[in-house]
Amino acid sequence: MIHYCNTSPLDNTEAQDDCSRLVSVLFFKRFLQRPFQIASIVPSSKALVERVASKMDFGQPRVIAEYGPGEGVHSREIARRMSPDSHLLLFELDQAFARDLERQFARDRRVRVIHGDAARLPHELKRRGIAACDYILSGIPFSILKIDKKRALLQKTHDALAPGGSFIIYQVTNELKQHAKLFEYAESEYFLQNIPPMFITVFHKAESAESLNGWEYRTARRTPIGVSADRSA
Repeated sequence: MIHYCNTSPLDNTEAQDDCSRLVSVLFFKRFLQRPFQIASIVPSSKALVERVASKMDFGQPRVIAEYGPGEGVHSREIARRMSPDSHLLLFELDQAFARDLERQFARDRRVRVIHGDAARLPHELKRRGIAACDYILSGIPFSILKIDKKRALLQKTHDALAPGGSFIIYQVTNELKQHAKLFEYAESEYFLQNIPPMFITVFHKAESAESLNGWEYRTARRTPIGVSADRSA
């Protein structure tokens, strides 16, 4: 019987440094080749990664999916925090990134890399016998998606979440809020400690089916210390 500790193999500092240098070069190359898909010339800052991870409760086993992990800065932090019985599904459309993610997490059986569209999430959950996700994280630029594809992905995302689950996004703009009307409410902050600054928005799925009637949507605005007020762009 094999036992796994609750830390990722990437916790090794020397390995992390080597990995970071390699993936940063890869990130820059992929940005030059696909600037609209990658959306940023640099990976997320450490401060942004930690703030996004703080939106999740790792106190018990979780099922987490990530759309567009890129070179894996958020994925590595999630893997570092999550328990041995947790699952992390990474959906990466870019082949070079997907290949690199597979290399990074080759020794971590909690992590699965899916080279394909995020819309495959329901199929992948069913294939693995997983009922639903506790959290779904996304850094893909929703603003460049056509409205029908955007809303279809939001529907699949909502359906794939367990009651009370959260869809967490970090984006340059906050336009997705006007489309995500399936969720019960949302909380946003404008995070300045990143280049470029990002909106971090958490969409909360209702705890029960009854509260989903009418697709009620409420937006709760909170202004955490050290960041500016919520602004739509």
